[in-house]
Amino acid sequence: EVQLVESGGGLVQAGGSLRLSCVASGFTFDDYGIGWFRQAPGKEREGVACLINYDGFTHYADSVKGRFTISSDNPKNTVYLQMNSLKPEDTAVYYCAAGPECAPHYWGHGAQVTVSS
Repeated sequence: EVQLVESGGGLVQAGGSLRLSCVASGFTFDDYGIGWFRQAPGKEREGVACLINYDGFTHYADSVKGRFTISSDNPKNTVYLQMNSLKPEDTAVYYCAAGPECAPHYWGHGAQVTVSS
């Protein structure tokens, strides 16, 4: 059974930083892309960043480029999202997702990130 468990959300002031973690199990870590998506109240879910381990491919949404970094710790089957220079518009529930070529087939339950102004 594929499981994705997020942690590391919370409340932070604008300009601050947070790091989200996603621990994956139930599949071969290198076979899938693992990404982060977010959904703000009243808005559609959007892709934030994705990493494909076997070739090192990374992709970022324009809105987070230069501020967010996705990385992995393969022995721990964990993917991280380091979020710096946070803005109030980054407030959302952040979801970890896994699937072939960064297509989200499996989802975690989400972690709330709130950025106060």
